[in-house]
Amino acid sequence: MAIILDGRQVAAALRAELLAEASAFASERGRKPSLAAVEVSGDAASQSYVRAIRRACDSTGFDFRNEQLPGDVDQVSLEEAIRALNSDSEVDGIILQLPLPGHLDAPAAIEQIDPHKDVDGAHPANLGRLAQGLPTLVPNTPAGGMELLRRYGIPIAGQRATVVGRSNVVGKPMALLLLQEHATVTICHSRTPDLAAVIRESDIVAVAAGRAGLVTGAMIKPGATVVDFGINVANDGMMRGDVDFGGASAVAGAITPVPGGTGPVTNMMLLRNTLRAARRLRRDV
Repeated sequence: MAIILDGRQVAAALRAELLAEASAFASERGRKPSLAAVEVSGDAASQSYVRAIRRACDSTGFDFRNEQLPGDVDQVSLEEAIRALNSDSEVDGIILQLPLPGHLDAPAAIEQIDPHKDVDGAHPANLGRLAQGLPTLVPNTPAGGMELLRRYGIPIAGQRATVVGRSNVVGKPMALLLLQEHATVTICHSRTPDLAAVIRESDIVAVAAGRAGLVTGAMIKPGATVVDFGINVANDGMMRGDVDFGGASAVAGAITPVPGGTGPVTNMMLLRNTLRAARRLRRDV
C-alpha cells in the first residue's frame, strides 16, 4: 500500500512556521503582512475559496482584504481596482480570483497586477522568470505539490517525471519546477497518443487534467509517486481527483489523496508568497 502524502499534515507544519514568521515581521515592521483578493461576485466556488483564504490569513497572523466587485463590473473598472492595490503600500500581495465572468478578459486583468505583488505567480513576467530558472513568485498549486515531495523526502533528481496537463496554472509550472530539481520531464495532454505507455515509464506522475479518474492503477509504474491536483465534484457530491485513488494506491509507492492532498498546502504556499513579497518590497531579501 502506498505512503499517503498527507497535505493536511504538511499544511499544519507550514501554518506554524508562517505564524512565527508573520509575528516576527509584524514586530519588526509594526504591521502584519497583507494579502488582497480581487473577487467579482457571482461564482459560488470563488466565494468559498476566498473564505478559505480569509481563514488561512486569520490562523497565521496575516491581514486579509477582500475587494469584491459587482458581477457586471466592466474591464476598465476591474483593472482600475487592481492598479489601486498596486499603489497601496499597505498591500503586499494581490490575487485575482478566477474564473471571471465571460465578459471580462482575465489575462489582460492579470497583466495589470504588479509582478512584485503577484502572489499567485500568474503574471507573464513571473512565469517567464520561472521558465528561465530565476527567483520569482511561483504559482501556489504546483509549489504545494513540490513542497509535499520535499517534506516526504521523495527523490526528484534523476527521476523520470510525467506531468499530465499543460495549463499555465498547474501543468506547465509543475513541469518547470520538476525540471529545476533535475528530473527528466515529459508533459502529456489531450493530444498525447498512448498516455498509459508514457505514464508507465515514470517515477513521478503529476496529474492536473481536470478529468476524474483519468489515470488508473494499471497505468502506474510499481513504486512510483503520484501527485493528484484534480478537483472534480461527482453527481453524489463527493470530491474525486484525476487519479483513481483506489487502484493507484495499490500500485504506487506514494500518493496524494483527494481531498486532503495538494489542496490544503496551496493556501499555505499563497501566504508564503505573500510574506516573501512583503520582504522583497521592503528590500529585506
